[in-house]
Amino acid sequence: MTNFESTNHVELVDGVLKIIVSTDAAGTSLSGDAVTEGAAALRSVNAGDLRVGCVLLVGTGPNFCAGGNVRAFASADDRGSYVRAVADGFHAFVLELAATTVPVVAGVHGWAAGAGMSLVCHADVAIGGRATKMRPAYPGIGFTPDGGMTWTLPRIVGSVRARDILLNDSILNGEEAVRLGLLSRLVGDDIIVSEAERLARTFAAGPTSAYRGAKELLAHSEHRTLAEQLEAEAVSISAAAVGPTGREGVDAFVEKRRPDFS
Repeated sequence: MTNFESTNHVELVDGVLKIIVSTDAAGTSLSGDAVTEGAAALRSVNAGDLRVGCVLLVGTGPNFCAGGNVRAFASADDRGSYVRAVADGFHAFVLELAATTVPVVAGVHGWAAGAGMSLVCHADVAIGGRATKMRPAYPGIGFTPDGGMTWTLPRIVGSVRARDILLNDSILNGEEAVRLGLLSRLVGDDIIVSEAERLARTFAAGPTSAYRGAKELLAHSEHRTLAEQLEAEAVSISAAAVGPTGREGVDAFVEKRRPDFS
């Protein structure tokens, strides 16, 4: 396994790969360093060179992520080329994030706008609070979405509601985001990040192979018939039954003890 070295935006603690997507710098806009460092770490995870049990996305400023750095866009000599390079880097990160087989948790405090909202849409579990706000934000500066928002949002809320949200640049509060499925649950605004960290540690200590199998089944479900999905489930669960994780889970249940999935 690769020896991992923490950076300013990426650290590995207790099996949790924590990626700080924004800080107070540049108004909590998406950090280019986080995108670059995060993509590299995730690439190692997906290649099997770095073992983690969960990926955690957080911001350390007042917002999860307020979107792209618009001031940097404005000051670029060639805005088209600059924004294309930013989008390409962001998309490399998103593709690695989407490819990971471990749970992805997001602690969404404050605003998740633009690229921030795109990132939330890629999380398996996104935790917010009543003060959490989500907004596409792209129409406000005359841009079209990036980060996969036009792919993920219709799959989460449906195509009709996705068009409404994107074209109207809707602001969604925490309760509405939960109702639509963009956020998984609400907790107190002051404990969003700590609760996301707690959940990430729980996932990291859990049955990683079972999570991997479940995510794979879910990823292919939209393209299969029910009969095909049932067959895939049968193949997966029977393989799990003879694997070390499945054996430990069943034995622990029968023996009335806590399973050890390490």
